[in-house]
Amino acid sequence: MPPIKLYPRAALALLTALNLLNYIDRSVLFAVQDLVKAEFHRSDAAFGLLTSIFFIFYMCAAPFMGPLSVRFSRKRVIVVGALIWSAATLLTAVTTNFNQLLIRHTLVGIGEASFVILSPTFVADMFPVEKRGRVMGVFYLAIPVGTALGYLLGGVVGSKYGWRAPFYVGAAPGAVLALLLLLIPEPPLGHFDIAEINTKDRDTLPSLLRNPAFLTATFGMAMMTFALGGLQVWMPTFLHRAHGYSLLDANIIFGLSTITNGLVASLAGGWISDRLLRRTKSAHYLVSAVSLALGIPAMCVALFANGKPMVVGIFAAEFLLLLNTGPLNAAVINSVGPHVRAAALAANIFVFHLLGDVPSPVLIGYISDRYSLRLAFLGPVVAIALSSAILFYGMRFAPPVRMADESAALPVS
Repeated sequence: MPPIKLYPRAALALLTALNLLNYIDRSVLFAVQDLVKAEFHRSDAAFGLLTSIFFIFYMCAAPFMGPLSVRFSRKRVIVVGALIWSAATLLTAVTTNFNQLLIRHTLVGIGEASFVILSPTFVADMFPVEKRGRVMGVFYLAIPVGTALGYLLGGVVGSKYGWRAPFYVGAAPGAVLALLLLLIPEPPLGHFDIAEINTKDRDTLPSLLRNPAFLTATFGMAMMTFALGGLQVWMPTFLHRAHGYSLLDANIIFGLSTITNGLVASLAGGWISDRLLRRTKSAHYLVSAVSLALGIPAMCVALFANGKPMVVGIFAAEFLLLLNTGPLNAAVINSVGPHVRAAALAANIFVFHLLGDVPSPVLIGYISDRYSLRLAFLGPVVAIALSSAILFYGMRFAPPVRMADESAALPVS
């Protein structure tokens, strides 16, 4: 049987573009929260709960995506999921109260679950292990860049045409890109993973609970997500309330910071960790842990300074936090074998959302209602410190890696 001709760059471009629209859709709400609040008259805690409910449905749908991909193929499940969240985005046009907005968020969460679980496994099977830090850096740069574009889109379009208008932008392009993915051949499972190192310690479901490389990467990601999730939801509001910026200016400042650092830091982190991987198997953990540790003082400047030092602190903190995007996701992918990878990503997503951006927005909103938003942001600072400590500890458990040029004679699983 002739080998399947893969189109890795085309697949990566399509999936990254879809991921970009995915995060634009999520973050538009953060940019227009005060506009929605003016119409629906809900508390900060209620708007934090809105994001939390989205993640609850999202992570509860995640475990079903692995079995569905076995029955129907990963590509088809990804496409159907993208069509669901694109259609749900259009429902914003008929949203007339807060409860309807809540229902819309639950549908988007279910649709996005398939994409977020299965797309990284699809990408991983397109590229060898020594390129995965860079590849994951490209794929996941959609998180900060898409989030930033959501801020900018919401700030500009929402201020001019109302808060519903920005939600329409991602719907039609998302459907078109999803259908284009049907033209890309699906790579064989574990195409670039070496059978010799896919042992029962890494490639079975029961092994996940005994896999310290996977567990430390997952819990480190959870604490990092607690911090980033809370900051992404509330930072534009913080700039608006605490520093007197207009809603438009607040979203432009944070949006430009996020899009610039998302592009530069996400790509740089993956490149650095891939280079170090030839010297140490723990490179992905090391780069993530160091960048998070350095982000703590930058975060303090961002929260407690004023004027230009505050803006510089925001840019520096985001760069250092986003530098771990490629390395940390590559660490999760490499910590398990290909046959359990979809299930491992489902478990990873369930845990890091359950402990991360499910509780953080509502907790920050709760503390903000009773004290101040500045005081509430101390929680993310503590979470960043915990994430760094966990990943430093996880370095000792990093699994062995075998470069493609070192294993050309070995069979592919």
